[in-house]
Amino acid sequence: MAVNNSNLPASGQGAVASESVQADSAQQTTTSGNARFIPIQASFYPTFVALFIAVFLISNITATKGVQLGPLITDGAFFLFPLAYIVGDVLAECYGFKAARRAIWTGFAVTVLAVVTFYIAIWLPAADFYEGQDAFAEVLGLVPRIVLASLFGYLVGQLLNSWVLVSIKKHTGEKSLWARLIGSTVVGEFGDTLVFCLIAAPVIGIITFGDTVNYIIVGFLWKTIIEIVLLPVTYAVIAWVKRRENYYEPSAA
Repeated sequence: MAVNNSNLPASGQGAVASESVQADSAQQTTTSGNARFIPIQASFYPTFVALFIAVFLISNITATKGVQLGPLITDGAFFLFPLAYIVGDVLAECYGFKAARRAIWTGFAVTVLAVVTFYIAIWLPAADFYEGQDAFAEVLGLVPRIVLASLFGYLVGQLLNSWVLVSIKKHTGEKSLWARLIGSTVVGEFGDTLVFCLIAAPVIGIITFGDTVNYIIVGFLWKTIIEIVLLPVTYAVIAWVKRRENYYEPSAA
């Protein structure tokens, strides 16, 4: 049975990492009197969470632009946002649903903070030399509804993606990684795209029923196809993380 050892040091470095942490702690106590610090655990989880949140936050801003590529209608985040689901797959597959859910809610909180910050920045009086106030307010002023759409779509899609992946894994174990990656992507991306497009479409100028359906279908198919195309990359990243995080080693308990 696979064991989630996300807090363990890199493979082959357990004793060295442990001794290093103890030595660092002793040195800090020696050089700083009674000062104490919490040692940083050797895990890639924080890095993936940071990347996950960054992609989501950037996508919220770039999605305010409607994009038309021939007959296809989409938004400015179409090329970046699929990365959020790839990282989400890594989080759920390697660290479990609770860890993925923590990353999702952290991203939610950071985005809310960004929206509040945008509003405050727009509200603050512009300096005499600043000539970009109108453009600044116009771009970030669209954020409320876009972010509402993103947050609802993000929560629905990412939670579905992680839950479906972990649920399939409980039945397949370590086998059929492709099935849980594709299955979770289809369910998660559809939920995300449907919720986001229905709320955000009018904001970016998509108002007719036909264009809305086009927007939903194109967004869903694009995001799903790009994740399937990048499946070898996701496989490689997951395998690398599992090796580095001592995933296959038995629990000390």
